Amino acid sequence: MNKTVTILSLIVFFLASCSSGKKALQKGDYFSASLKAVERLKSSPDNKNATGVLKEGYKLALEWTQEEMDLILSSNSAFKWERAIGLMRQVNMLSAEIRSTPAARKIISNPKTYSAELNKAYERAAEERFNAGLVELNINTRESARIAFDHFYTADQFVAGYKNVRELMETSKEIATVKVVLEAIPVHTQKYRLSSEFFYNQVFEYLNNRFGPGSFVDFYSPFQAENEGLDIPDFIVYMEFYDFSVGNLTHSEKEEKVEKRVKVESKDTTKVEYKNYVARLKTFSDKVQSGGSLRVQISEPSTDKLLFDDIVPGAFTWINEYAMFVGDQEALDKKQLELTKRKAMPLPPEQDLFIEFTKPIYNQLTSKLNGFFRYYN
Repeated sequence: MNKTVTILSLIVFFLASCSSGKKALQKGDYFSASLKAVERLKSSPDNKNATGVLKEGYKLALEWTQEEMDLILSSNSAFKWERAIGLMRQVNMLSAEIRSTPAARKIISNPKTYSAELNKAYERAAEERFNAGLVELNINTRESARIAFDHFYTADQFVAGYKNVRELMETSKEIATVKVVLEAIPVHTQKYRLSSEFFYNQVFEYLNNRFGPGSFVDFYSPFQAENEGLDIPDFIVYMEFYDFSVGNLTHSEKEEKVEKRVKVESKDTTKVEYKNYVARLKTFSDKVQSGGSLRVQISEPSTDKLLFDDIVPGAFTWINEYAMFVGDQEALDKKQLELTKRKAMPLPPEQDLFIEFTKPIYNQLTSKLNGFFRYYN
């Protein structure tokens, strides 16, 4: 019995040690050890293990932080102030946890908080990013302008409105942004023109939503490009429907004899009686097939190169099936009976059929365009 109690006591002691952060302290993870100790003190204010870990761990955490910052700031590494900011924030976070825990405040009455030092570090970090952005912007390529934008954006996050950083963000974004003109070639048949324009508008809307104001790809219609004086865009996307047919009707009929043998109740329980039901069923099927292809090409005017050339197919089949019968309704199965409740329907308008066969084209096309231009975003 005593041996069992001793083992249980050791287990409880071990678990208490782990939850109090002692194991993390032994590994040299001073911040994790201190945080675990504070967390333990929230539920157990008099916990001796947690008290000891916090006293030792917090002191070591501050010493380690100062040593790391001295090493970082004395080096020539890029964006060293950002790393210093990370260390200061870590100390401030631990300080906030201690100040919000009464038992921990009794142990560490005046936890260290970086305030003025952190503000100075934000200024230095913003300066580092700002200067790095200027270097990239002066290279004056689309790729370097994109890098410059990221530097300027980060500088603005450290110090809002640092110098003229927002103006430079606009400049670098303008240089980095790819400008694309969507050239939709109208179909030759007048009755499908509105339907094809609807398709093109859907594609244009998708791309503008997918690559919104924060992206580095802008899409223009030819009219918009002309109004903005965009004579030589980075890319031109050509879209043209060809080899399509709409409204190919196929009508078929099938007549058959259907029978069903059903067991019926009999007054004579020694006999099994059946009843046969017979009907003649005539099934009609109207199918209207539509389909076609869209050719999509992406060219680069500055090099006069064709970068992408693909044919995207699409098809749609409208089906209406119905039936009529003479004879016993009981001879019909569930599906056959359902068909007899249907009637011949007027064929859908050809403009609607055109839109239907373009739906699978739309899904494929938008996926392909997204994949192509995602590289530049």
